[in-house]
Amino acid sequence: MNSLFVFLGIESWKPGLAALLLPPVPFLIAILVGARLVLPRRGWGWSVIVLSVAGLWFASTSAVGRWLEVVLLQPPAALRADRIDAIRTEARSRGTWAIVVLAGGLEPLAPEYGVSNLTAMSLERLRYGIWLSRETGVPVAFSGGLGWAVRGTGMSEADAASRIAAQDFNRPLRWTESASRDTRENAVYTVPMLKRSGVTHILLVTHGWHMARARRHFEEAARGAGIQIEPAPMGLASRVESPVLDWLPSTLGTTRVRNALREALGRVAGA
Repeated sequence: MNSLFVFLGIESWKPGLAALLLPPVPFLIAILVGARLVLPRRGWGWSVIVLSVAGLWFASTSAVGRWLEVVLLQPPAALRADRIDAIRTEARSRGTWAIVVLAGGLEPLAPEYGVSNLTAMSLERLRYGIWLSRETGVPVAFSGGLGWAVRGTGMSEADAASRIAAQDFNRPLRWTESASRDTRENAVYTVPMLKRSGVTHILLVTHGWHMARARRHFEEAARGAGIQIEPAPMGLASRVESPVLDWLPSTLGTTRVRNALREALGRVAGA
C-alpha cells in the first residue's frame, strides 16, 4: 500500500487518510447511520447508535489503549541496567555505535520561546536518547525533517533537536538527518549516513508502541550494510492512576488507542 502511495505521488495524503480511519470518525459516522435508520428500522437504528457510543467510550480509555498496545504491537521491554552496562563495555571495546532518536513532532513556533520547539513526544525521545548516551558513552543521532502533515518550509525536527540538545542538555548531537518525512524515510536516510561514519550497531530510540514498525524499517534499510539494530524503547510506563479512571474516557486514553491503531494500520499498509 505504501509503495502505491509513493508510485501515485500521494504520500502527503497519509495523515488525512489515517485521521479518517481512526477513532472517533468511524464511530461518529456510525452514529449518523444509526440516526438515519431510526425511522424506518427503529430497533436497528438504536442498536447501531448504542454500539457506536459504546465504541466511542472504550476507544477513549487507557485500559483499551494498553490492551491494544500489547495485543497488536507487542512492544519490547526497556533496556535493563545490566544490558546498559554491557553496551558501555562493548561500545568501548569493539565496533562503532550510535543512538538513533526518531522524531515525533514539531511546533513550528513556540511563542513562549520565540523559536520552534519539539512536541512532548519528540522531547521525551530526545531526553531518553541523551540519558542513554550519558550512561553508555555512545553518541546520538536524531532523525526527522518535516512530516507530511506540515505545510511549507521551515526548521526541521532534527535542527530543533540539535539546538535543544546543545543549549538545554549541554549534549551536542553527533549526527542529524533532516530530510525524512515519516518512519520509513527515517531509516532510508539515516542508515546510509551512519554507515559512512563506520557505525556497526544502532540503538534505536522511540516509544514502545512505535518500535515494531520503526525496527522493521531500520532492519530493512540495514540489510547488507553490516549494521545491527537493537531496540531501546521508552515511554513504557502504564500510567494507571486507579482502576476506575483506567476505564473512564480521557485524553491519555484517546491518544493511546489512536497511536496503537495507527501503528497497526501502518504495519498493514507497509508504511
